[in-house]
Amino acid sequence: MSIGLVDRMAGLALGSGVVIEPEVIDRLAEYVEMLFHWNHRINLTGLSWDDKGLERLVVEPLIAVSYLPKKQGGLSIVDIGSGGGSPAIPMKLAASGVGLRMIESKVKKGAFLREVVRRLNLSDTEVLSCRYEELVAQSDFRETADVVTLRAVRIDERSIKHLQQFLRVGGALFLFRNRAEPLPAVSPSLRHYQTCPLVNSLQSSLVVYQKVGE
Repeated sequence: MSIGLVDRMAGLALGSGVVIEPEVIDRLAEYVEMLFHWNHRINLTGLSWDDKGLERLVVEPLIAVSYLPKKQGGLSIVDIGSGGGSPAIPMKLAASGVGLRMIESKVKKGAFLREVVRRLNLSDTEVLSCRYEELVAQSDFRETADVVTLRAVRIDERSIKHLQQFLRVGGALFLFRNRAEPLPAVSPSLRHYQTCPLVNSLQSSLVVYQKVGE
């Protein structure tokens, strides 16, 4: 593991007001090194190993953890279009007691995510190689998530209607966005709860919608 990578991530996180526990940052560094190693073989991410890439991959999800709803017994998170594993894996590592389902339709990316789960020994974590539209009608998935997370997934009003079906009433939809992007149209069962700044140098934000019922 690169000590330089650990120090860089710790410094970037601290610059955004986030302190990472030593055991968490070691596992984050292992994940990032796996990501860029695999990226030479398959296209997992277009982000580079520079500060902006690490801020997007690691720091944004760590900030987002502070906005997770509080719940006794642990949260259930569904990540859509998980790709290279961010924001899902950094959030899983930083938030204790979180159950995670990562939905990724591309088989090779799913293989990478499963290898990360195996190498980092992530408990209560599942990778599903399919489109999310195939799952929302199944009872094992419908209205079972406390949080649904998305980044770099094209969404419209129709996709929002599908995505909100994963959520329990009171659950939250987390959209990782650039601040200049307009808010998407949403179904009546969702209300805009808050927009939270993430990394200033990236002009990024977390847009949170809450499910209020049909």
